[in-house]
Amino acid sequence: MAPLLALASAACFGAADIIGAIASRRTSAIWVSLALQVTGMPVLLAALLLLPGVVSARALGLGALAGTAGILGLVLYLRSLAVGPVGVISPLAALVGAAVPVGWGVALGGDRLQTAEVVGVLLGLVAVVLVAWSPRASTRAYGRRGPAFAMLAGTTFGLYFVVLDATPPDSGLWPLVASRMAGALLLAAVLLVVRRPAPSGGLWNLLLVGGTVDTLATLTFLLATRQGLLSLVALLASLSPVVALVLARFLLKERLTVLQASGVAVAMLAIGLIVT
Repeated sequence: MAPLLALASAACFGAADIIGAIASRRTSAIWVSLALQVTGMPVLLAALLLLPGVVSARALGLGALAGTAGILGLVLYLRSLAVGPVGVISPLAALVGAAVPVGWGVALGGDRLQTAEVVGVLLGLVAVVLVAWSPRASTRAYGRRGPAFAMLAGTTFGLYFVVLDATPPDSGLWPLVASRMAGALLLAAVLLVVRRPAPSGGLWNLLLVGGTVDTLATLTFLLATRQGLLSLVALLASLSPVVALVLARFLLKERLTVLQASGVAVAMLAIGLIVT
């Protein structure tokens, strides 16, 4: 079940990314991030009834730490996009974000991978880069700050997966509740400083769908880590850019480049190796 849950997580993360991208074209990205955190809470609280757990300081503390890391990664990522080319920033952040939990699981978590799984992980990392890479992008006109922020963003995104994996197995979904609350409070504090206008009324329906899907993404990821190896689960969940790319092709009518299409094919091969 772990690979299937991880793939479900990737699908939900990819769908949430597309919804967030659409909403961010109509209002502040910070407001979108906060709305996704808040609107998904009812789904999470309802899921608590089906998957109850033991509330502990460790579960809530690690959950809050994960939420803080996730929001910090978002801020760093947005900052990196502001000072660097998207074609370099996006694949770099995606690669580091996937490599951190994979490396942690293998080097420190004691994950033992079979040969096919190792090949699948390596192909998965390649697929993430191919999907996001832009061959025309260059850092010459931007300097090194963008890539540096992108690497920091990827590191914090990866740590989000690592910290969630470290939560007590008997804690149910309580770490996610703490994660959402910590992320929402941090974003609310940011909005008090930067002062951005709130989304219009019609946009909240889209954000409600996005928040629900985003919550399902983190929920399925947490359940997957409790049944499988962090290195494999995190890699499969990190294939969300592939899902976002395919959805953008059909929903936003965006065309795939040769590299992106190759990345999708490599991702399918990686999934086959890992799952089988």
